[in-house]
Amino acid sequence: MSTERRGGRTRSPEAHDAVLTAAAELLEEYGYRDLTIEKIAARSGVAKSTIYRWWRSRPELVMEAYARAVAQRMPEPDTGGVAADLTEFVARLYGVTAHPVRVRSLRGMMADAQLDADFRAAFQGWIASRRAVVAELLRRGIACGELDPGLDVEYATDLVFGPFWYRLLTEHAPLDPAEARGHVNRLLTGFRARE
Repeated sequence: MSTERRGGRTRSPEAHDAVLTAAAELLEEYGYRDLTIEKIAARSGVAKSTIYRWWRSRPELVMEAYARAVAQRMPEPDTGGVAADLTEFVARLYGVTAHPVRVRSLRGMMADAQLDADFRAAFQGWIASRRAVVAELLRRGIACGELDPGLDVEYATDLVFGPFWYRLLTEHAPLDPAEARGHVNRLLTGFRARE
């Protein structure tokens, strides 16, 4: 993210970092609906007026903060093989269950995205950024001959994330990082390049 604000004034990197850190922490503590710019300003020590100048909207700020936090927690794997990369990614994804406040936050954001059009746009941007990580892993697998060159990457990406979101939202079955390898292996059976 650029340290330039709209209008060309330079943001203080320290203040910018403090706002994003505070927003991500507060999102997980309170959920999106109860997260206010006032709370972010108080936690970060950055004036509310400054925050309003730097971000066009609360959804934009909150999802930028959350995207940064998630990217730090779940960097793109690069083990040299698509099965290991996807297994690492899915295990970390499922690992959210070790953090109940993160689970609650994700459920709340999904619900809020259905009810608030402004938040939905920002949330979908974050979803797209996480999908892009998986799509890149799949494209690397295609490029090195591990996966079928005709693989529908968008649909395959849906299949990677589908169990996570369905189980997270319905709680009909657990999300266990120990199951990541088996889930990925079953998916890759259908994705692999044919002899």
